[in-house]
Amino acid sequence: MTTRIGIAGITGRMGQLLAEEVRAAGATLAGGTSRGDPDLSALAAAADAVVDFTNAATAQATAATMAASGKAWILGTSGLSGADEAAVEQAAAHIPVVYASNFSAGVNLVLALAERMGAALPADAYDAEIVEMHHRQKVDAPSGTAIGIGRAVAKGRGVKLDDVIDSGRHGHTGVRKTGAIGFAALRGGQVVGEHSLIFAAGSEHIVLTHRAFDRRTFATGAVRAALWAVSQPAGLYSMMDVLGMG
Repeated sequence: MTTRIGIAGITGRMGQLLAEEVRAAGATLAGGTSRGDPDLSALAAAADAVVDFTNAATAQATAATMAASGKAWILGTSGLSGADEAAVEQAAAHIPVVYASNFSAGVNLVLALAERMGAALPADAYDAEIVEMHHRQKVDAPSGTAIGIGRAVAKGRGVKLDDVIDSGRHGHTGVRKTGAIGFAALRGGQVVGEHSLIFAAGSEHIVLTHRAFDRRTFATGAVRAALWAVSQPAGLYSMMDVLGMG
């Protein structure tokens, strides 16, 4: 019996790509919900795993529904608040949850490198800045992937991102704080996603860049995560775990 995968937001651009990738992977498309129908109960009942790239506003309700369903939840929605992420963690006590800022294999390699670079390059000598650009329709900033990169750098440095983040500079901001991790968000056109991590020292700059040219890479990774998650015990996982790098 093939794995049954449901898609929250199947009528959207990413939802349609996910449906194609489910079939390409030899899995069964269990159905989907539209963006105007946030109730996942029936979909979860018909699926072994639900892939969710919808809206942060529904995250807490979805977490409760998925926890009650007992099915795997693949969450790629960005812009989640602290309360949203707490709800995701609570759901993970009951079901396998793969929560990732980005499902691209390439981006997850960047995250691994970002952590190692954060550990190797001292914060008092190398200023860390993250620049991202996305299409003009994106509603959250910085992007989830940019935040993920920032968290990786912070982890490498042994600090919490919330304690060192510097985002949205404007006006007379004063000198840059030592150890800060800065963010700049650009929006325009139909850019799928571009992220650059810059370590700037007095004598050198190191830049790590990832560019996505097709959203399908995210859909492929999410379906891979769904196929992996259905055989896992309850817990909160990342795409790094799916790729065997966790």
